[in-house]
Amino acid sequence: KTFQSFTFIIPKDRECQDVYVTLSHFSKPEKISDLYAFHYVPQLKKFSRDSGWSVFDHSREFLRMGVPNEHWRYSAANENFELCSTYPNWLYTPTSASDKLLEGSAKFRSRARIPVLTYYHPETQASICRSSQPLVGINQRRSSEDEKLLLLMAEAGPSDANMYVVDTRPRINALANKAAGKGYESEGSYEKMDLKFIGIQNIHVMRESLQKLMEVASNPNIAMSDFLTGLAGSGWLKHIKKILETSLFIAKAVGKEARNVLVHCSDGWDRTAQTCSLASLLLDPYYRTIHGFQVLICKEWLGFGHKFSDRCGHLGDDPREVSPVFLQFLDAVWQLQRQFPCSFQFGEKFLLDLHSHVYSCQYGTFLGTNEKQRAELKLSEKTYSFWGHVWENINDYLNALHKPMSEFSEGMLTPDLSPQCIEYWRGMYNQHDGLLLARESWMDRVGEILRENENRRKEKRIIEQEIRELKKKLGMDESKEEEEQSESVSGGGGGGAAAAGVSDFVETPNEDENDS
Repeated sequence: KTFQSFTFIIPKDRECQDVYVTLSHFSKPEKISDLYAFHYVPQLKKFSRDSGWSVFDHSREFLRMGVPNEHWRYSAANENFELCSTYPNWLYTPTSASDKLLEGSAKFRSRARIPVLTYYHPETQASICRSSQPLVGINQRRSSEDEKLLLLMAEAGPSDANMYVVDTRPRINALANKAAGKGYESEGSYEKMDLKFIGIQNIHVMRESLQKLMEVASNPNIAMSDFLTGLAGSGWLKHIKKILETSLFIAKAVGKEARNVLVHCSDGWDRTAQTCSLASLLLDPYYRTIHGFQVLICKEWLGFGHKFSDRCGHLGDDPREVSPVFLQFLDAVWQLQRQFPCSFQFGEKFLLDLHSHVYSCQYGTFLGTNEKQRAELKLSEKTYSFWGHVWENINDYLNALHKPMSEFSEGMLTPDLSPQCIEYWRGMYNQHDGLLLARESWMDRVGEILRENENRRKEKRIIEQEIRELKKKLGMDESKEEEEQSESVSGGGGGGAAAAGVSDFVETPNEDENDS
């Protein structure tokens, strides 16, 4: 899970068996209430239990983007999670789309996950929407409500261009889903739509890819040729590249072409979360700040029902549901950090700690599979938030190279996604390498040095202020003291000789050299 291994040396078989049983029980408990977060209490109590739970407010975030407006409105259709149990209780839809229309569309979408707004670009007025796959089937079923909703989305904005429907699955996977009664949108049934298949593999392929990657990453004695062959054979970097390519396509469509985009995979909580969040990160500098990144995760991952407990194996459930979906997202963010080191307020340590605590279950932030379940578990009342921990230790996560309000931080990021630019993330997959503590990246080390220098400057200013105050108390005149010091340097005797000696030692350029 966190790429760290421990070896226990226990002399007695009985004790060894007891330790094994205990570790097995606590590593995969049967009930979510048995997880560590429900028992964890900070030793120093630096932050309260309610700290961090109010990081995200949907009305404040969408208002920041300029919504509601003439094209988009807030809908209370899912206020009690009645329309879709895995969606948030807030939805933003086209202004002309009635709640009854949404209900009709929900009957035609997998798990009732209807198309809704997730990001609005205030400059181009284009949008990113997300959903699950339609229930078309091999009989080519249709839904007038779903077709109408997509048409309203395509027309929500000043552009007359068709809306992209980005199906993140390989086409063959979508066809297989169609045979099972699901499928994809038909361009003959939906108006003003351009369908585009991408080819991001499913959770099972990604799980196997990570397993192959770790076989070579965890072997310190592997030959270079075998490591490179194994790295390529795992397909891991190829998958990261495909996710970034899809996200960049969406970002360009919204930010450059001013075209609306609808994104979905099968159920809309894995590949859809990856690409929508990364596209937003590329488009919006706010999401590249610590607070903005928290908001992005709360909106795209927690809000829209990424199944953290299933994908991270928090409980002893079906192991086939486990997959490194969120890890791939963090890997892709790190790739962007490498290419744009001055564009992010947070450094690599933030991503590493975020990944660690998604699995540690120390905080309640990432427990459960959707917002409804988290509300029923009353996590904000019974557990601490990881975001509270972040704000308490904010200086540990700051990127000293960040240049806010500059050409490095403003505007859309356009990464180079050629194969040579997609790197193996050693800081994640080899962060321990026999060490108890994670390795420190060069960016974090530079940041630490810069912070130390700033602390020294602050200490110097404090000492200078204390000296001035002490002189005032002693009745010393600073200007008179400076005048006396000047006379002692320029006067006769040893002081003058010393001054002459210094001036003789320093060469003074002649007029010809100055002219040249």
